[in-house]
Amino acid sequence: MFQGVTQIPKIPELRNRLLVMCALLCVYRFGVFIPNPGIEREALDQLFNQNQGTLFGLYNMFSGGALEQFSIFTLGIMPYISSSIIIQLMTVVVPALERLKKEGEAGQQKITQYTRYGTILICLVQGFAISYGLENMAAPGGGQVVENPGWNFRLMTVLTLTTGSAFIMWLGERITEWGIGNGISLIIMAGIIVAFPDALFGLWMSMEEGTFNFLGLLLLGIFALVTVAFIVFCERGQRRIPVQYAKRVVGRKVYGGQDTHLPLKINMAGVIPPIFSSSIMMFPATLGAFSDNAIFTSLANLFSPQTAGGGVSSVYMVTYAIMTIFFCYFYTSVTFNPGDVAENMQKHGGSIPGIRPGKATAEYIDRVLTRLTLAGSLYITLICLLPDVLIAKARVQFYFGGTGLLIIVGVALDLVAQIESHLLTRHYDGLMGGGAGGTRMRSGRRGGRA
Repeated sequence: MFQGVTQIPKIPELRNRLLVMCALLCVYRFGVFIPNPGIEREALDQLFNQNQGTLFGLYNMFSGGALEQFSIFTLGIMPYISSSIIIQLMTVVVPALERLKKEGEAGQQKITQYTRYGTILICLVQGFAISYGLENMAAPGGGQVVENPGWNFRLMTVLTLTTGSAFIMWLGERITEWGIGNGISLIIMAGIIVAFPDALFGLWMSMEEGTFNFLGLLLLGIFALVTVAFIVFCERGQRRIPVQYAKRVVGRKVYGGQDTHLPLKINMAGVIPPIFSSSIMMFPATLGAFSDNAIFTSLANLFSPQTAGGGVSSVYMVTYAIMTIFFCYFYTSVTFNPGDVAENMQKHGGSIPGIRPGKATAEYIDRVLTRLTLAGSLYITLICLLPDVLIAKARVQFYFGGTGLLIIVGVALDLVAQIESHLLTRHYDGLMGGGAGGTRMRSGRRGGRA
């Protein structure tokens, strides 16, 4: 792997793309610390510390700390993700969007345009809700969060937050186009990773104060490595269904006659199900944080991850697990249609050994996918409930695991795969044991010239 890293500067295109990616991510991190006008900083800090375990802690993680700063990037990239999910779900129920999805690149550009419009609309709604909510909130010390409440503050906040989120969306698209990897995913990963040094420093200070010993720190480090390895194993895990293609004669050429496979990942839904579940579970916490109503406060306490005694809430864990498993099945059924796969396979003369083409093939794929989704949903649920268990039982003062860790590992694997592709395409050894692959490509090229 070290040899593969040293080969990166030898490829000008790859080197330039990595530099552009890092530069644009630095622009994003710089914007996180530009404050939104009209906010009393001390009162906001007190309010954030009081509600860090509820809505604020989760949203602050996805915004890269922008919520804690209440910067121009407070909304982060989440409105764009929400809009993308909504548009993707609508392609199933709206025939016009379904037709656009099947029109190739032109249709995809139109869907991307609708996603951008949806992002702006969500930003406007969320910006107004945040500004109105902050006007009616007071810090624990009694100070007002907003210096001068009124429509001037609301309109300025809506404009600033919407513009900031639109700029992040533009940055993500430019990273995808000019850099390497998926820009939106890299922005989310960057926002999550920057919280790690702070968390590790806090853990070290806890050990200095005697609340956490060295043995506990060592065990936590081993547990972290095992958890990351387990996530990598599950994310790369596949069920490969063998597929045979019959020979076809077109003119004087013979096509097909090869054996291949249909790869089905264990985690077909990605990180979308835990994001859905977290958003819904945080809704009662949002009502409890922004309202003094006794009913809303009771709901917030009922669905809080931790109980009053510091333990893990069984109501929260059971509800979160059920919702995550449901959304795993739901989102997989939306994004993967066994009927379409079986139909395309039959059109190209492919079949699964021992299974009749057509409806029987679709039923077989659906049966295999149902079992895989069950395993994948249990794996996602386990990883996402891990932070709450660590905080309650091991007294860890930061979120290790959960949706954030899934995003980091998934994006990192995708980034390494794209760098590997650039290296192998230009006949360099890859990052992860790609020496043999690079040798085969070079020898194949020599053979072709011969």
